[in-house]
Amino acid sequence: MSTVFHMITGAPDPVAPFSHAVESDGWVFITGQMPFTGRANDSAYPDGIEAQTRQVMANLDTVLTGCGLGLTDVVSVRIYLLHFDRDYAAMNAVYASYFAPGRRPARTCIGVSGLARGALIEVDMVARRPAA
Repeated sequence: MSTVFHMITGAPDPVAPFSHAVESDGWVFITGQMPFTGRANDSAYPDGIEAQTRQVMANLDTVLTGCGLGLTDVVSVRIYLLHFDRDYAAMNAVYASYFAPGRRPARTCIGVSGLARGALIEVDMVARRPAA
């Protein structure tokens, strides 16, 4: 069993010392992504939870694609919300559009007291590489 540390061209630069994803034995652990609109980790965030959710999902898709995977390979998701009560329903409405009903990953959503660079949302994922 080998471990691969992925840094994905085109994904936002990390805000701390970490890899975009780490793969071991077919499992791919995607680091939480922020809603940066560009590659630089000081890029602007879009306004509002809906736009930030879409941007985080786009950034996650970039990492997944860079690993040769897609959203259909995701088995687990963790979502961190800065304003849980205010943003939960609106985030869910956007999030639901990324996964087919009946094929949604396991998920945990957590309210937090702060996120990097003042983001409203951060999302990480676990994916499983299809068996050969």
